[in-house]
Amino acid sequence: MILYVNGCSHSAAAEATVAHSWACDDGKLWGTGTEPHPANLAVSYGKRIADALGADLICQASSGGSNDRVIRTTTEWINCNQDQLADTFVILQWTTWEREEWYWQDTWYQVNASGIDTVPPELQERYKNYVLNVDWSSKTLDAHAKIWAMYLYLKDLGVRHLFFSGHSTFSDIQDQHNWDKHYMYPYVREESYHNWLINNGGTYANAKSYHFDAKSHRLWAEHVLQYIKDNQLLGTNEILANRHV
Repeated sequence: MILYVNGCSHSAAAEATVAHSWACDDGKLWGTGTEPHPANLAVSYGKRIADALGADLICQASSGGSNDRVIRTTTEWINCNQDQLADTFVILQWTTWEREEWYWQDTWYQVNASGIDTVPPELQERYKNYVLNVDWSSKTLDAHAKIWAMYLYLKDLGVRHLFFSGHSTFSDIQDQHNWDKHYMYPYVREESYHNWLINNGGTYANAKSYHFDAKSHRLWAEHVLQYIKDNQLLGTNEILANRHV
């Protein structure tokens, strides 16, 4: 069985055990990039769920990544691994709705509304205008539509999956969808990864970045596993076979 995980820093377990968001932040890890730091990934909620299910973890989460990136890279992985989809369970964590990715000179740039992202000189004016003119209501509606399309795509393929919100939720959305239990409480503000952990014993590894520690990743893994069991998102044999987180 394969557990495929994608998302932003929350799914990369940024700073959970070592103070790095990306592997390349660690000077000892030569030749690495924006993939999760291996020490943090080892204590991530994804690794804990994979271990509990006896599954191999594939994590393509990247700190600072946008939902557009999650959709693009997940779709690419699915297209390249059609022969493994029957044995795959996908968990996608959605990040804040305003983030975008821009393709420029063979490179994808992930941007958010913080105003501190680094982009090439040719994109700086675009980035300035983007930060100044973010329409949060429009971005929320756009994200809702894109994630719904991703749900329908996975459903049509028969890929088993589960979504959850990292921080932002769709609590203000009036036209709500029926996700058939494949999105953990998308319209409830208190049920995002961040808010649930704050209310259920989670602790920050770094409060400035809102990144949680290893203990919090264990708590979230337990919460997600219970949701999977309660809603029968995996087969009976797979659920019964899992071990403690």
